[in-house]
Amino acid sequence: MTEAPLAPEPTTLVRNAAFAVAWDASAERHAYMPGADVAWRGGAITFVGRGYDGPADRVIDGSGLMVMPGLVNIHCHPSSEPMNKGLTDEVGSPGLYNSSLYEYLPIFRGDPSGVKACVRVALAELLLSGVTTVADLSMAHPGWLDLLGESGLRVVIAPMFRSARWFTRNGHVVDYEWDEKAGVKAMEEAFALIERAEQHPSGRLSGMVVPAQIDTCTPELLKDSHAEAKRRGLSWQIHAAQSVVEFHEITRRHGLTPIQWLDKLGTLGPNTIIGHGIFLDDHPRTRWSTDIDLGLLADSGTTVAHCPTVFARRGIMLRDFGRYRRRGVNIGLGTDTFPHNMLDEMRLAAYAARMMAETPRALTSADLFEAATVNGAKALGRDDIGRLAPGCRADLVLVDITHPGMRPARDPVRSLIYAAADRAIRSVFVDGHEVVRDGKCLTIDYAAAAAELEEAQKQMIAGVPERDWAHRPLEAISPPTFLTI
Repeated sequence: MTEAPLAPEPTTLVRNAAFAVAWDASAERHAYMPGADVAWRGGAITFVGRGYDGPADRVIDGSGLMVMPGLVNIHCHPSSEPMNKGLTDEVGSPGLYNSSLYEYLPIFRGDPSGVKACVRVALAELLLSGVTTVADLSMAHPGWLDLLGESGLRVVIAPMFRSARWFTRNGHVVDYEWDEKAGVKAMEEAFALIERAEQHPSGRLSGMVVPAQIDTCTPELLKDSHAEAKRRGLSWQIHAAQSVVEFHEITRRHGLTPIQWLDKLGTLGPNTIIGHGIFLDDHPRTRWSTDIDLGLLADSGTTVAHCPTVFARRGIMLRDFGRYRRRGVNIGLGTDTFPHNMLDEMRLAAYAARMMAETPRALTSADLFEAATVNGAKALGRDDIGRLAPGCRADLVLVDITHPGMRPARDPVRSLIYAAADRAIRSVFVDGHEVVRDGKCLTIDYAAAAAELEEAQKQMIAGVPERDWAHRPLEAISPPTFLTI
């Protein structure tokens, strides 16, 4: 019996787009291509150019549209951060250099029943702002992989593990409770979960190795996890140089800055991502006796995951994006906190860099767009996402350049970043499948998830005084904007 031939996979075509942000392979950069046709089939881009004359099962009129590559987010915490909206917007510990990590992170934590709503809200916001690939740095939770698979996103799961937890008993000293065996066990479980992700039927899940923080992991855990990540061909990410407290803790323990300590351990390199990387040896708040950290990052090929919003809330900022890039550091972007809006994050990254450098020439919009696309892809070890080119995955975004916020559309990427933002996102495709249409998420009920999240936050708030070191009521920790009368 002869088997019937398989039907050819359907082809989608955007015909005569007003603009495409196409990949210029000869120059290795993005470029505007007016009047472009973009076609894809079976999850892969087959054509970017003009005058497409091949088959097309679905044709989208490209007039009034910009086609651009999907954005790549390399640092995100979907399972926890959405719960903090309205709580951590204005907090920072005065006795801990205004960081919110040590005093507030442990007390604003919901129970497991609220995690699913957190994840769905975050992933919906990412999709609606044009993200097609995200690194999800979370503690493992039930149903995690299927929840990510249902979202339609391309997700790099990054189950965090550590040897210690941090806490404060008085608001100005950070203590650590160590359990080295638990850290090793959690690392082994993380590798097993990554293997499951790689076999997930969605075909869009992969893994990243993440010892949670430089100050909560033993040297052995750092070295062993990095070596295994390298052996498996996986990216390795760690929160480091993210607070003044951490900087002083590492210099106290080792006589080296956080970046120098990672270098001594042999954990810097092309597969390494430093979450935040703000407090280097030449930062004004930590001025150390050396001036080599930036060079160590650049020369080793290490990536910095830049997430400006969460730090800007505390009056803290990288100094500065343009300086890192000029030295040769690969910088990608992430949404470390709510809202999970990548376009808002890009805009703040640009303004913050220019303020820190005190010049509008600190970075260009091209630098920024590269950080959100090809630089992030490079950090993940991929050259088939973050760019529009034949053979790349069909992860792309259609932007409505007739939207009032986009007009005048002389330079549509600038109009998108600095003016219209997610309001102009019309459609998003991941692996060729439409996951956002007419500005609505097709895979997640965003409104329902947000309502569920609100109820989960109410339950979490009730336990805040018990978890707080001083047993303060919520209103004393995070006062409302206005008094209630």
